Amino acid sequence: MKILMRADTHVNIELPGNAPVAKCTFTQVLAALSVSMCSMVVGYSSSYTSPGLVSMRDNATATFEVTKETGMWIGSIMPLSALFGGMIGGPSIEYIGRRNTILATALPFIAAWLLISLAANVAMVLAGRALCGFCVGIASLSLPVYLGETIQAEVRGTLGLLPTAFGNTGILVCFIAGMYLDWRNLALLGAALPIPFMILMFVIPETPRWYISKGKTKRARKSLQWLRGKGTDITDELSSVQKLHTESERNVSQGAFMQLFKKNHLKPLFISLGLMFFQQFSGINAVIFYTVQIFRDAGSSIDENISTIVVGIVNFISTFVAASVIDRLGRKMLLYISAISMCLTLFTFGTFFYVKATGVDVTAFGWIPLMSLIIYVIGFSLGFGPIPWLMMGEILPVKIRGSAASVATAFNWSCTFVVTKTYEDIVSVIGPYGTFWMFGTIVLVGFIFVIVSVPETRGRSLEEIEKRFTGPVRRMSAVANMKPMPMAC
Repeated sequence: MKILMRADTHVNIELPGNAPVAKCTFTQVLAALSVSMCSMVVGYSSSYTSPGLVSMRDNATATFEVTKETGMWIGSIMPLSALFGGMIGGPSIEYIGRRNTILATALPFIAAWLLISLAANVAMVLAGRALCGFCVGIASLSLPVYLGETIQAEVRGTLGLLPTAFGNTGILVCFIAGMYLDWRNLALLGAALPIPFMILMFVIPETPRWYISKGKTKRARKSLQWLRGKGTDITDELSSVQKLHTESERNVSQGAFMQLFKKNHLKPLFISLGLMFFQQFSGINAVIFYTVQIFRDAGSSIDENISTIVVGIVNFISTFVAASVIDRLGRKMLLYISAISMCLTLFTFGTFFYVKATGVDVTAFGWIPLMSLIIYVIGFSLGFGPIPWLMMGEILPVKIRGSAASVATAFNWSCTFVVTKTYEDIVSVIGPYGTFWMFGTIVLVGFIFVIVSVPETRGRSLEEIEKRFTGPVRRMSAVANMKPMPMAC
């Protein structure tokens, strides 16, 4: 079994230009894969209502009725609950650790899916979805922080996108399984998914930075040695972490939450919140929701389940493409590509539906929305989908990482809830073309935001990234605390 490979086994990853080859240990890859399995559960949870709600409404054996309003709540209660999960996740990763916080979501995930599968009424379904969403909120915050503190800087882009790739795998698995399983069996499959990640989480260690913050130097050394390989000299790195942590503690005069409002911390927090905002208000959930209608308007005879699978496959492949090039092209370049492609396709969407609304026969151009949808999903998956989460683990100073990540995650899920809950109302007021034009305009503003405010973090140590915000005079341990090689996702 691969899991039994030596801890000092290395994977050579070639960097762009004449940069030296980064030596990434198998144990780092194992750590990334372990937490990414949790992300698969998150993806599965997020996409369950797409096939699940249809099955609930069509299933003659159901003991309860799912109305349109009830269906909207079943779909939107998860992001609402995830908002509160994000709030709890910040303090949790500081008090009980990054690894333990992620591990703690496994059993509640299983319980949530069993509750849905055995539901005898709508209340049980809503309770299961709420518990599931709560765990999703905690996981979406904890995964980037864990990877940010364990992976070397040279490969944190590639390995840091693994959770997104596995999350999209979970979405695809749900879409495919939804063709063959009813909502109860689909929930049972969901209950089985957390088991592999729960087992793997017992194999990997807590992050060295967290151990240092709790004064557990010996455990920090053991954890770092496991991550870097048995034959690797970790003395300098560990000393750097300890020194910067000491400096950070010396400079702290306020509580962690009040630290958020310090001048040097506001900018990275603002950038993280901005990326989260533009991620959700790019209209991704609205566009995915409108997938079936777009295929119908394109004159396609493809079954609606097949159409969603097509979108899932495109989303799945695109994220792996992003993971393979992010450490070559950089974060900003992928965000540029993402914003431009989404902006063009959203305006194309809007124009197509506007022309159609005027009574013009668009049958001959039925391929336009179909191609636009594919390009839009590719664009989102390359940049604005995964990178906001990746950069959250990179640019937030270590000293406020727990509280700041909590705020950013809660804000992201708040935006998700708003978009999901108000989409149909917006369409009824300004029409589908107006809605897509609105989303396109927001993405255009997001493009400008990236140019002006977002820094490039490719290949930079955590210390270098934080110095960009705090200046060279104040050698903040916040970031160095995470050592110059950790960080990803």
